[in-house]
Amino acid sequence: MINSNVLKYPPLHRRLYSVWYRHMRVYTKNILSNAFPPFLEPLIFLVGIGLGLGKYITEPMGGVSYIEFLGAGLLVTTAMYTSAFECSFGTFIRLEFEKVYDGMLAAPMTVNNLIIGEMLWAGSKGFFFSFAVLCILLVFGIVALPYSLLTPLVGFLTGVMFAALSLLITSYVKTINHFNFYFTGLLSPMFFFSGVVFPVANLPAFVRPIAEIVPLTHSVRLVRAICSNNYRPILLYDLLYIAVFIIVVGFFAIKRLKKRLVN
Repeated sequence: MINSNVLKYPPLHRRLYSVWYRHMRVYTKNILSNAFPPFLEPLIFLVGIGLGLGKYITEPMGGVSYIEFLGAGLLVTTAMYTSAFECSFGTFIRLEFEKVYDGMLAAPMTVNNLIIGEMLWAGSKGFFFSFAVLCILLVFGIVALPYSLLTPLVGFLTGVMFAALSLLITSYVKTINHFNFYFTGLLSPMFFFSGVVFPVANLPAFVRPIAEIVPLTHSVRLVRAICSNNYRPILLYDLLYIAVFIIVVGFFAIKRLKKRLVN
């Protein structure tokens, strides 16, 4: 006799795709207003800081010019911010105000499928916006082909990583205003102390271990190595860190949000 539980749900890839597809359809309904600000912000930063301040920084930074150094870092910071917004404010609004998840869970899928689908969607946004910034860098001649084409993959991993972190934060948040502490107290300092604007090696000795703990440092090191085609053994540690971070933080995010969604 066939177990009826086996036939209860569609294949896993279809369940995950349905969550991804739903978010994609909603997002692209207002593609200009949704996509333009995250696309414009790194461009403004690149022009304002990279071209402006870069004129006064004549010494190579990390073996490249300052504009190249900064541009490579912006490839993953845009993935970090778009993913963090999606899985903090976006998830909270869908959870508490729009009650979107109530309807989605009425479909044949589990809470695990729903949350993993959220993470994959955030990773896709990280991929897209990393690619958008890459196009800007290519137009200005800041990075070179062909190896820089691999950088959106790091954007995807960065998006998934910060989706897991943001979902975990969301599981604790009771009011939407609490996300200000997350962005101002964690993500903004991470932007400046993870090797995006200046090398981690230039930080005070007591700060460097902290920089190695935060996730953005590892994405920045990976993407910069790809842009310069300079691969080192430490990059294996960075990949391992990202994989373990996604699995561990994602596990606790799913565990906590599952209780919240069921309740």
